[in-house]
Amino acid sequence: MKLQRLYLLFFLLLFFTPVKSENEYTFYIGTFDTIDKEKDDEATLYGLEHNNPILSKDTFIGRFSPITGGFITEKDSIFIYTGVQVQYEIGPLKITPSFAPGYYEKGDGKDLGMALEFQSKIKLSFNFFENTKIGYSYSHISNNDWGTINPGVNNETISFSKIF
Repeated sequence: MKLQRLYLLFFLLLFFTPVKSENEYTFYIGTFDTIDKEKDDEATLYGLEHNNPILSKDTFIGRFSPITGGFITEKDSIFIYTGVQVQYEIGPLKITPSFAPGYYEKGDGKDLGMALEFQSKIKLSFNFFENTKIGYSYSHISNNDWGTINPGVNNETISFSKIF
């Protein structure tokens, strides 16, 4: 079942990727639900995110661009999202906050209250080589108290990004 969901995620990302442009793909791994005091819902997560720098827009508050991605946990929880990020550069350091609504399915993992969830994330990354970044991110996913329950989860990940 996990493998089928991972194939679905890759298919969706490839299907919505423009053919003639530079595309940034971020592969990440980390911990789902890092602050759960009981630790019974904590799980390893594996994810992929796509960003098309050609669609970015420079504004007075930063460079905005769309993101699409998703992850799956070892407990078969899945989160597929699309949203917007803004990037700030300080030399080789990139600071990238983002916001993305998405679809969540609990699988054998934590019940977040409903299928519609919202992810807010901050990522710090460094240019490792040309068109390659290594990063750390911290994210929070919740349903803004719109669901039957709203326990929320905090996640930490390490990422590798490459522009192809």
